[in-house]
Amino acid sequence: MTFADRFAGKTLVVTGAAQGIGRAVALRAAAEGGNVLFVDRADFVGDVASEAGGRGHGFVCDLETYEGAAAAMAEATKRFGGIDILINNVGGAIRMRPYDQFEPRQIEAEIRRSLMPTLWCCHAVLPHFLKSGRGTIVNVSSNATRGIHRVPYSAAKGGVNAITQSLAMEYASRNIRVVATAPGGTDAPPRRMPRNIEGDTPKELEWMSGVVEQVKESSFLKRYGTIEEQSAPILFLASDEASYVTGSVLPVAGGDLG
Repeated sequence: MTFADRFAGKTLVVTGAAQGIGRAVALRAAAEGGNVLFVDRADFVGDVASEAGGRGHGFVCDLETYEGAAAAMAEATKRFGGIDILINNVGGAIRMRPYDQFEPRQIEAEIRRSLMPTLWCCHAVLPHFLKSGRGTIVNVSSNATRGIHRVPYSAAKGGVNAITQSLAMEYASRNIRVVATAPGGTDAPPRRMPRNIEGDTPKELEWMSGVVEQVKESSFLKRYGTIEEQSAPILFLASDEASYVTGSVLPVAGGDLG
């Protein structure tokens, strides 16, 4: 279901837009009248953006760096004349294993992947919002702040929740809303860019199966959500319909609050 012209006259920056939840959010926002910068480090993000016609533009950068985040915001302003909404969707567990089995470099990689893009993009977009006198940030967190075999990822997403609440308090007086959703397990098409480029060992696949079982069991509905069930709340929070909502982290996990 789409809502015609819900984002008419608005410019959105959607990160992690090449696949999964980010792709669905970006394409639907464009279908609802928004101009959308599709941001990803995958070089096929431009092909995805082309599906939105003239309302979409792809931009490739590394959001694990501040330079990448700043470049994305500059590109949106240059191409569309400003930024109204930022949707921070980059993240995702690289590995799933008991915490004692993580190597230090793997822990650091999880934090870089699932915390730093949100931290950098929030920082990079604020000057644009402060100049225009308004703005909305929707962070995509996770209900996996409570779960097994993903402690570094859980820590990163706990950080995203803290960013959401602290920024909302700090910038409410400047007409800037900051909100988040906390998705649970989500069914998605096979990834074109793998989450773990090194591949999974047989033991890691076993540990991952344990995560899938735990996620389904923790959900009241005993199933994974769909891409559409995740993108709809994100776009509601991004829209003017949610103008009195800020500082909130909305669980979207079939009843599992994380």
